[in-house]
Amino acid sequence: MTPLHILPGLLLLLTPRCSSAAANGDKLTAGQALAVGSKLVSRNGKFALGFFQPAVAAGSISKSSHNVTSPSSGWYLGIWFNKIPVFTTVWVANREEPIVHHNFNLTQLKIASDGNLVIVVNHAGNTESVVWSTHIANNMTQTSKKNTLTTSVALLLNNGNLALTSEQKVLWQSFDYPIDVVLPGSKFGRNKITSFSSQLISKKSLIDPGLGSYSLDLEDIKGFVLKRRKNPSIVYWLYESSTTSAMNLFPLAQALLDLNPQTKGLLNITYVDNNQEEYYMGTLRDESSASIFGLLDISGQIKMNLWSQASQSWQTIYAQPDDPCDPPATCGPFTICSGKPHPSCDCMENFSQKSPHDWEFDDRTEGCIRNTPLHCTHEINMTSSTDIFHPTAQVQYPYNSQNIVSATTQRKCEEVCLSSCSCTAYSYNDRRCSVWNGELLNVILAKGIDNTGDHVLYLRLAAKDLLPSLRKNKRKPNVGVVIASSIIGFGLLMFMLLLLIWRNKFKRCSFLSISYDNQGSSGGIIAFRYTDLVRATKNFSEKLGGGGFGSVYRGLLSDSETSVAVKRLDVAHQAGEKQFRAEVSSIGLIQHINLVKLIGFCCEGDHRLLVYEHIVNGSLDSHLFKVSNNGDAATLNWNNRYQITLGVARGLYYLHQSCRECIIHCDIKPENILVDGSFLPKVADFGLAACVGRDFSRILTSFRGTIGYLAPEWLSGVAITPKVDVYAFGMVLLEIISGRRNSAHETSYNTSNNSSNQHVEYFPVQAISKLHSGDVKSLVDPRLNGEFSLEEVERVCKVACWCIQDNEFDRPTMGEVVRVLEGLHEIDVPSMPRLLAAITKQSGVAM
Repeated sequence: MTPLHILPGLLLLLTPRCSSAAANGDKLTAGQALAVGSKLVSRNGKFALGFFQPAVAAGSISKSSHNVTSPSSGWYLGIWFNKIPVFTTVWVANREEPIVHHNFNLTQLKIASDGNLVIVVNHAGNTESVVWSTHIANNMTQTSKKNTLTTSVALLLNNGNLALTSEQKVLWQSFDYPIDVVLPGSKFGRNKITSFSSQLISKKSLIDPGLGSYSLDLEDIKGFVLKRRKNPSIVYWLYESSTTSAMNLFPLAQALLDLNPQTKGLLNITYVDNNQEEYYMGTLRDESSASIFGLLDISGQIKMNLWSQASQSWQTIYAQPDDPCDPPATCGPFTICSGKPHPSCDCMENFSQKSPHDWEFDDRTEGCIRNTPLHCTHEINMTSSTDIFHPTAQVQYPYNSQNIVSATTQRKCEEVCLSSCSCTAYSYNDRRCSVWNGELLNVILAKGIDNTGDHVLYLRLAAKDLLPSLRKNKRKPNVGVVIASSIIGFGLLMFMLLLLIWRNKFKRCSFLSISYDNQGSSGGIIAFRYTDLVRATKNFSEKLGGGGFGSVYRGLLSDSETSVAVKRLDVAHQAGEKQFRAEVSSIGLIQHINLVKLIGFCCEGDHRLLVYEHIVNGSLDSHLFKVSNNGDAATLNWNNRYQITLGVARGLYYLHQSCRECIIHCDIKPENILVDGSFLPKVADFGLAACVGRDFSRILTSFRGTIGYLAPEWLSGVAITPKVDVYAFGMVLLEIISGRRNSAHETSYNTSNNSSNQHVEYFPVQAISKLHSGDVKSLVDPRLNGEFSLEEVERVCKVACWCIQDNEFDRPTMGEVVRVLEGLHEIDVPSMPRLLAAITKQSGVAM
């Protein structure tokens, strides 16, 4: 089961306690009452209305916990999906006024004498108290109230709407008062005449349907506003609404629904704006079809959830904002939030969860608290403190900072924070001092930020948190240890001086921890002088290609007449000499038939060059995409294409899982796949991400230029894993099948037709659609003239669509890919990646 499948108990988990639940039809009339243990069921059986109580079993909620309840939890009147095993509420009447446990047997839902639908609790002496009411009869005359009472009916409709009607006139309906859920058939918007507006408010936790931290409204002029309700109120997502741009609530939802085979033809989303009202509404084309609803999640995201019969769980097919860490304070104070698909919240250093029980049910509003209180005292108009600061790197700064102009150094900035007992953190970046007072909110893990002093949050902690055993370890120094340490230190110093003298004498990089061999025949790595490589490449005159890491030039070694490819790295200053040597040493040890062999290197001054074996047939892109002047191309036959896919997969599998340390390529594309004389593929440029340093900011600029191979993680700032290579490999597979760029507006291969197709559907989306419809044959490069194995094409297409899933956890490992391509395992047709489909649908252009 994948993370997109919301596990049972993770979304709207409230389990009803029904000791003798009996259906009373779909309506409640005057004189009737609905008690605890009974329920109304819609005529189609899809929804039920009744009293329920949140259930807790051993600290978690499960489908089998129907009779296990928390003794202190209250009772609620609500509507839920009747046929779905994961108890999921869609509406709650008394979400802020639960019925206390000892009153539940005395509680009823009925139509009161004034015509209102009410929840009442009976007490001794024939008295009763109203817990909740529809409040629709305040302005009625006594006669009207009497007539309404005799004709009123509460009806649970097939779409999940509870309607109070009188003489076929709707007096009140639950669809006008949603909680955190929007069902198909309900209007979400505003009445321009009465100024009444629908509003979603997230629930407090998985077991508490009370008012939570986030709200969604359709406001006049502004459009849809998603904000944090707590003080201060913060708007963090805004989508303008207008008659010229329909579908603004879910701008990508309709595209996702129509392109996904599971939801195609399921729902229509419409937008209405007239003189009386403005609203959005989703309408099911078939009421008996799959269950789907919109949700304002506890985390502050808008989600669209679809029930999966196969996995018996809710799937999130759309989420906005896309990054679960975007909603402010989603993890609470003094926490760090990190990424997808579900917000992962951790306490900051030396903090602990304030309420672990609440965290268990996704209520993190209390966040974390200090393990040790700060030490701060006021002494005669002065503030003294023994607190110290702990650097927290690779995070996005919290909001509500205060700039201190007078602090011109980091030391002064630290002193400013220490001088205030309310100051909890500071940063000093670009000569600017910022301090934070009170709770720290919205600290987000920002992978990709270099772990340096330029972007660090200094968290204030009690001294004993970081130095817990300082006093205990104070003792007299051991004289013998001191003498031995001095001798060893002096010896090391002399060794370093000798090494420095030797290095200056030869004025070249030392050989790595492998024996020197001019031919490299023993697997050794040659350390070249820069002047030798200038001579070998004729002053870098014959360029073979280039990429994000640098340019490649053809060279000829003078001593052996060996043809080589010399790569000159253009981001060399980002990697120090020591790091470069270590990484090259690791790369030099890698030997695989599907990886380009590294012969040597150069690291003189600022020059960083790598010398590879020269592969005669060049890169894969020249065989897939380039067309000669007469319109012909050296077309790869299908057998060669299939062997290339398998060879590249084996090479990446070796890098990811067979090396001593996992190597992420970071730039898989046809230009970095070379083919030899027998069309054996060899992956080039592996390991260079480490050689140029861990700051990818400059490389990413080039990566963004390589349209069509970037996994969504690159753009979202989350940690990069080997799954970025899997995504890029899937994109390359689609290009191998079609013989054209995924991202290009290609001219038709049909030379008999002079008109060219300048606007084609984005090929990955087209490929998945054809795969689902069983028309894979039409995807194949027409230059193959039908000479291919349809079984192998379908297998490669399935693997490609599996690799390009939006969520990295839904993608396979390269080991799994190899087994499928080798025919050892069969896989089902993967689902449509929603991001690709939605962007294509929204833009209306071929990417």
